[in-house]
Amino acid sequence: MSLPFSCGCSLTLALLGASMLPATAYAQAPEGEATLDTVTVIGEAVAQGDTLAPAFAGGQVAAGARVGTWGQRQAMDVPFNVIGFTSTLIDNQQARTLGEVLTNDASVQSGFGYGNFAEKFQIRGFELDGDDIAYGGLYGVLPRQIVATNIAERVELFKGANAFANGVSPSGSGIGGAINIEPKRAADEPLTRLTTSITDNGYVQSGVDLGQRFGDDHQFGLRASVERGRGDSAIDHEQRRATSAVVGLDYRGERSRASLDIGHQAHDIQNGRSVVHVGAGVGSVPKAPSSSTNYAPSWATTSLETNFVMLRGEIDVTDTWTAYAALGASDTRESGIYGSPTVRDLDGSATVGQMSVPYRAEGVGSQLGLRGAFDTGVVSHQLDLGYSSAYRTTRSAYTMASPALPTNLYRPADIAFREPVFAGGDMGDPNLRSRTRNNGVSLSDTLGVFDDRLLLTFGARYQDVEVSNFDYDGDFDNRFSDTRLSPVYGLVFKATDALALYANRVEALQPGETAPTTAVNAGQSIGLIEARQDEIGAKLDLGTIGGSLSLFDIEQPNAFTDADSGVYGYFGEQRNRGVELSVYGEPVDGWRLLSSATWMDPELTRTDDGAFEGNDAVGVPGYRLVVGSEWDIPQAPGWTLSGRAIRNGHQYLDAANQLEVEPWTRWDLGVRYSTDLDTTTLTLRANLENLTDENYWASATGGYLSQGEPRTLKLSAALDF
Repeated sequence: MSLPFSCGCSLTLALLGASMLPATAYAQAPEGEATLDTVTVIGEAVAQGDTLAPAFAGGQVAAGARVGTWGQRQAMDVPFNVIGFTSTLIDNQQARTLGEVLTNDASVQSGFGYGNFAEKFQIRGFELDGDDIAYGGLYGVLPRQIVATNIAERVELFKGANAFANGVSPSGSGIGGAINIEPKRAADEPLTRLTTSITDNGYVQSGVDLGQRFGDDHQFGLRASVERGRGDSAIDHEQRRATSAVVGLDYRGERSRASLDIGHQAHDIQNGRSVVHVGAGVGSVPKAPSSSTNYAPSWATTSLETNFVMLRGEIDVTDTWTAYAALGASDTRESGIYGSPTVRDLDGSATVGQMSVPYRAEGVGSQLGLRGAFDTGVVSHQLDLGYSSAYRTTRSAYTMASPALPTNLYRPADIAFREPVFAGGDMGDPNLRSRTRNNGVSLSDTLGVFDDRLLLTFGARYQDVEVSNFDYDGDFDNRFSDTRLSPVYGLVFKATDALALYANRVEALQPGETAPTTAVNAGQSIGLIEARQDEIGAKLDLGTIGGSLSLFDIEQPNAFTDADSGVYGYFGEQRNRGVELSVYGEPVDGWRLLSSATWMDPELTRTDDGAFEGNDAVGVPGYRLVVGSEWDIPQAPGWTLSGRAIRNGHQYLDAANQLEVEPWTRWDLGVRYSTDLDTTTLTLRANLENLTDENYWASATGGYLSQGEPRTLKLSAALDF
């Protein structure tokens, strides 16, 4: 049984984060007597609290992930589908942003935000905004639009409804899953890594990654990572600059652990290509332009900057009980001028508006709890009592030019910047627009019987949500407040040491919408959205190869204005049923796999007047396949070839299912070479993404089109001292 505490030397070693820890004991015999043989004891580290799960065979994924207030857990021990992508994978694929990492999982589809450059995700067919990405389990800490990967030791994916595990996210998205980033920590071996990379379009990035432990027992650690990049992207005339820096300090004692992370990220995008809208009356989805075409105005730009900090601590109160606490905060400053084309005809004729928006946000997240284990007769218990909160304020204003000017998707016009004619709020000092407070208390018990081969989880979270909205002048507009008790039921049956069967029934929560001005109840919040999930599945861990198979059913209420009463409320429903399959590991020495597949039936089960009943939900592909592999060439030591194929099924841009986005396929290739040079290791990498330079609409998430990136060659060199 995996217990959330440390006791004795073996569990203390486990807290040091090694995946396999050999300890050799020597018995000193008195002079003249025989010496005892050497005894070697092997202990396998397990994921507990803030100690990461070990990497799985092949090093691309981890054998566990963080599960909300439960902390880090082994995947085989929890009744949920979780997976963690390692920094090894991130480095080898030269993945610069969170979206480029999550491309490896078929359950995730990525796109842009509404009119801006934010990475927006869809998990199991439901949207997850960048505001709702956790850092070390805390909401409200990370940048909200683009997250650079140099801060991440792991990128962890929780698939499915997660109100019990994570609570309500700051912006309320995440019905179909959650994403968490685990900070980097200094390892026992010192690290000095210098990296330089360049793309074939001229984007150059350099970075340094340092790690060192101090003290007689290496109890103090320092990890620092800094990256800076600038240059042209593969899209015509688009230029980007990025800076990302993070410092992590940690302490690991015999009965306590603590860490402090301080970070800064800034992104500047000039002439950025965002999304495409399709206007009413266009009979079908327009053909995607050339992958490098930039149909955004030359003045389209955004500047993003976030500073963040997080403090965590754990203490083993007894040998069987651990108390933990965490506090994090962020300060975000954004400004942008946005203009996304709206297509009016299949010949590419479109119009572009102009809108300038400053945005400010401050966020605070916290956790506090107690984990323990005890036995009652033949039944073991893993108990967790936890509190978590997320607090966020936002400030914004806007100016707009009118009317929208003509352009063409395939032959973009040079649209001049104009003086605005509409405005709201103070552009220099934006007023308060929203204040959100989410507080939750959770209690769970995992009961183990038959030597913990059967694990039963029962729990509930009491969630309190309060949202206050203000107009652009900062005057109070409306307030929403509600509470809800969200239960969770889970079961894990370890049929063998390598096979675990699981099932869960869990809910997802998000703040309700505000009724539009055309409704009888205009301006009123209509309550918490409560989605329900049923899931069954199997997990396999054969040591060298692992995987999972899941079947899920998620039902989410949808809101619309009732035609008879004129009341805006939750009268509709969307039901996503799907099957997920994943395979990963190193089945043969030198050959690694990372593949997954998802098949989805995203059905609108209740709609306004039944007009769209039975149709597919907007922006959800019917299937998605990701097949990835790496091969160390036996005849050429140090050389590795890699390849990945991504296939997306069709999806619809409208609820009427008249605008169909065609399926697409993307091919990626890579090669790397690693060699030792005295005390230095040199690693050269080359990755070619979108090999065939496919022109395709990558997603219709949100009801608009995000285009796939052009063919891009990435080259990098890393020196480890």
